[in-house]
Parts: sequence; C-alpha cells; structure tokens
Amino acid sequence: MTKKKSLSWGGYAGLVLGIILIAWLFNQLDLRRSAELISSIGVSSIFILLPFLALHLLETFAWLRVFPRSIAAIPFFRLLKIQVIAETVSMTLPAGVAVGEPLRPYLCNRFIGIPVPSGVASVAVRKLMLGLAQGIYTIIGSIAGFSLLQSVSLNLLGFQGLGYIMIAAGCVVFILFLFLLLLLLDGKAAQNVHRILMLVPFRKVKSWLFVKESGFLDTDEELRSYRGSSIRRLLPVMAIYLLAWSTLAIESYTILRLLGINITFQEVLTFDIALTMLRTLFFFIPSGLGVQDLGYLAFFEALGMPDALAYGGAFVLLRRLKEVFWYATGYGVMFFSGVHLHDADAVSPVES
Repeated sequence: MTKKKSLSWGGYAGLVLGIILIAWLFNQLDLRRSAELISSIGVSSIFILLPFLALHLLETFAWLRVFPRSIAAIPFFRLLKIQVIAETVSMTLPAGVAVGEPLRPYLCNRFIGIPVPSGVASVAVRKLMLGLAQGIYTIIGSIAGFSLLQSVSLNLLGFQGLGYIMIAAGCVVFILFLFLLLLLLDGKAAQNVHRILMLVPFRKVKSWLFVKESGFLDTDEELRSYRGSSIRRLLPVMAIYLLAWSTLAIESYTILRLLGINITFQEVLTFDIALTMLRTLFFFIPSGLGVQDLGYLAFFEALGMPDALAYGGAFVLLRRLKEVFWYATGYGVMFFSGVHLHDADAVSPVES
C-alpha cells in the first residue's frame, strides 16, 4: 500500500509539473500564428498520424518474436490490441508504466490464453530489448549528428559538449540494459526476486509468496528458454526496435516539412534523439508533457529557425493533437474490449 501511494503521489506530482510547464510554454508561443500554420496544411495532416501507427505495428511485430518458444501461433491483431491499450495507459497516466506494463501479461492471458509466466517473460525481455535498442539508436544518431549537437550546444547548455554528452548517455543506456538483460536470462531472476521478497517481515506476504513460489519457478523456466542458441533470434528483434525508434524522427520530419520548414532528416534525427532521451529521463511526467515541448522549441531557436515561436508552436500543437487522437483511440479500444485500469491489480507477475 505504501509503495502504491508513493508511486501515485510521484506520478501526480509529475503530471502537475507537466501541466505547469506546458501552460508556461503556451504563454510564450504565438498561438494565433501557429493556428494559421496548422490550418494551412489541410488534409495532408493525415500523414502525421501514420508514423505512430507504424510504431505500434513494429513494436507488436517485435514483441511477437520475443515470446518464449513454448508459445506458438499468436494472433497478430489481438497482440496489436494489447499493445495499443498498454501503451496508451503507460503514456497517459501519472507513472503509467507501473500500470501499463503489468496489464500486458494479464491481457495476453485474457485475450490469447497465454500463461502468465510466459507473458511476464515476454514483457520483461521486450522492455529490456527496447531500452537496449534506444541506447544503440542514441549512439548512432549522436555520432551521425555530432557536429550539429556541438554547434547548438553553446546556445542550449552554455558550453560545447552536447555531442559527447549524448554519446555517453547512449553508452550508459546500452550497457545498463545489456547488463539487466543478461541478468534476466541467467535463469534465476524470478527466484532471486522471490528470495528477496521472503525477507519482508509480514506473515500474509510470506504466505502468499509460498503459494506463488511455483509461479516464480515457471517464469524462470520460460526465461531460460532464451539462453544459448535461442538468443540469436533476438538480434533481428533489435533491428525492428531500432526501426521503431526511428518512426519518432520520421514523425517530426513529416510535421516540419508539412509546415514548410526547410530542414534535413539528419538534423531532425539528431535533435529528436536528444529529446527522446530527455523524455525518458522525465519518465514520471506523462508523455513528457511540457519538458519535451520546451526542448523542441529550444532546439528550433538554437538552429536559427525563422519565426520559431510560431512554427515551434504549430509543431508542438500538431504532435500533441496526434497524441490526443491516438490515445483517445487507445482508450476507445480499451473500453470496447471491457478492460479496466484496475485489472492490472489482479495480476500476479508469476501467477500460474
């Protein structure tokens, strides 16, 4: 109960901070001019929705490939539905990842009949593979755009060094998630968690852990299936996740080109990677509300974009309107599927 309360308070504090930042940002923008720029796009704005759809499709396809070999014939579109619901919850609620990720194995069991230990194993590997891919993506993009990062560093940070910071950040993320992935696939991860939890000095907790001990062992058994030659099948998954990360830059590039901004994809890729990492650091703020938006505006000004307040405002509004559309769709799918937020509470991550 204490953990849930602290998580809730932290999440809502992040939401409040995000609202304050976005309100301050909108107070600085030329919203009237931004609205004119948005209206000038017309029906072409439909293209802004496509990269996010591609992101969901790619992530679902990658997730499909990280399930233990014991699970066969997973329906793609049912898994896509679960992906859309879980991602919507993770990105919109305060500290939503703590709710969205446990929903995945529960929904896999409910809609596809996948045993919870297998679902937990796939979700754990999926999450770490996604983080590992972000590290590689950040390193590649930062090296490719190193000169640009260094050139805007003085305006953004007051010193030259942003290129080195981004490469270092990518390396840290890569090493951290690689270490966690190897630790997870050791074959005793769930058992070690069970052993640590048994130290909790509450009789009811210990009784529950005794009942669920076999579930922990089942989860370890599923995780062991990734070791040896089977781990090679995760390499193509890495390529898919790298492509999935790139859809974020493609989306930004699409918006800027529709607004009539003359900018190269490499420039967009470079600042988008930096701001994606910034958004990750402020994970407790739903969808990086305010933080990422201010970051985009700062980059546009550092790049010397003409009328940055108007074009930056149009860009931020279009990105947020896109999110409103897709997250509303996600909650619609969730509602018509009969899924509720508290369903995640019914999940024991190692339930048989």
